[in-house]
Formats: sequence, C-alpha cells, structure tokens
Amino acid sequence: MEFYQEVERSIIKKYRKEIWRPFIKAINEYQLIKDGDHIGICISGGKDSMLMAKLFQELKRHGQNNFDIEFIVMDPGYKEENLQLIKDNAKKLDIPIQIFKSDIFEIVDSVDENPCYLCARMRRGYLYRFAQSLGCNKIALGHHFDDAIETILMSMFYGSEIKTMMPKLHSDNFEGMELIRPLYLVKEAAIIRWRDYHQLKFLLCACRLTETITDTGGGSKRNEMKRLIAAYRKIYPNVDINIFRSIHNINLDTVIGYKKDGIAHSFLDDYDEK
Repeated sequence: MEFYQEVERSIIKKYRKEIWRPFIKAINEYQLIKDGDHIGICISGGKDSMLMAKLFQELKRHGQNNFDIEFIVMDPGYKEENLQLIKDNAKKLDIPIQIFKSDIFEIVDSVDENPCYLCARMRRGYLYRFAQSLGCNKIALGHHFDDAIETILMSMFYGSEIKTMMPKLHSDNFEGMELIRPLYLVKEAAIIRWRDYHQLKFLLCACRLTETITDTGGGSKRNEMKRLIAAYRKIYPNVDINIFRSIHNINLDTVIGYKKDGIAHSFLDDYDEK
C-alpha cells in the first residue's frame, strides 16, 4: 500500500470519529456543498488545508460526486525551501496542486499597521480571483473548530463585539463566489494527532512574519486565545464546546444591543411594548 493510501485509509478508519464524521456533519448541517458546485480547495501548506484536501478526495471517492474540485496553492512569496515542502507534501499525499504566484509578502513587508489583517484580506482576494478563473463558484478554507472559538473571544476581548467566524459567506467583491469552511466542526487536536501519526511535517502558516517549517508558539492574539482556552479546559473540560454552542443559542431577549444588516438595534426599541 502506498503512503498516501495509508493516509486515506486512516481518515475513514482510525480518525473516522474525530475527523471524518465532523467533516461530513459540517457539510450537511451548514449546507456547504450543492449539486454542480465547482470548489477551489485552497492549500496554504499547513496541516489543516492539506487534511482538508484529502477529505475532499475521500468525499468524492466514497460519498458525494456531484461537484468538482481544484487544488489551489498560492505562492505569496515563500522562501524556496518552504515552497518545496508544499510540493513534496502534495506529491507524498497524492494531491494534484495548481500553484500561482502573487506579490503579497512584498507588499505586506512595507506595512507597519495591521500587516496580518492586510495579508489575510489580500490572500482571500487572490484566491477568489484565481479560483473564479478556473470556473469555480466556491473556495474552501481550512479553518477549524478552534479557529472559530478563538475568533469569538478575540472579537470580544479586542473588538468589543460578539463576532463569529461563519461556516460560509457570500463574497462581497466577487459576484457569484462563496467561501466555505468544511473543517468547522473538526478540532485542532484531532488534526495534530492525524499529522503526528503519519509523521508529516507542514508549514505553520502562510505569512512571512510567522513563517516557519516547525510548530512554534508566538505572541499573536490568536495564540493568546489558544493558551487561555487551554488553561480553562483544565478546569472546565467542555469550555470550548460551550463557547461554540453559545453562538448557536443567542437569546435576543437578554441582549442589550445588536446589529442587523449594518443597522444598530437596542433592547429599548420595543422595551415599553412588552
């Protein structure tokens, strides 16, 4: 059995409960795939997007076959050894990637304020544009369960609002395009176990500011949230699940204020009518 076949087998056997089932549940629960979809699977070179690519291959092989996929890798200015690592992993995992170049890192290097935000925005725009040129109507990003709950806390702590990472979004700038997050219910710990079981080595992220070929910590706000959640999980094992469920069970009767379609609303709007 080839190495990539062992990886594929592990996804639907050994990691069926931790990875495969949550992946399928997210697709069904959030209606991420429709008949006739042409999806650009966006691969950054990290563990999450590489796993996502394999999951889509398995989905087409053993489940739904009513959609088409493209495996897209954007080179925003990687160091040569890091780009080669992506190529080597794609070959090892039997993922037929298409690589296109952009000048994002060069642009972001000259920005002092919010370079990570700018980088993320630009990456998404380039990915939309390239995927659309291939006939895609959707792009799939590898954000997982932990990314979602970290985003909730970051928005509260640093943005003074409750804002979530949605499982899917319509593009504001590319008509007819949509973004989906198929790993939305998959926990990062399960992805790490899958990676380590196969002794795979991936890039940490796509940004030059933190670019490395090893898993290291860091001082980012997201890593602060990771450490905070990990600390609370030692006291309350289900704290991450409860955070996640809270955004699915918002009680508007007890909310002071909220926004809908950009318009602010207050509990005072209809307070005297009750």
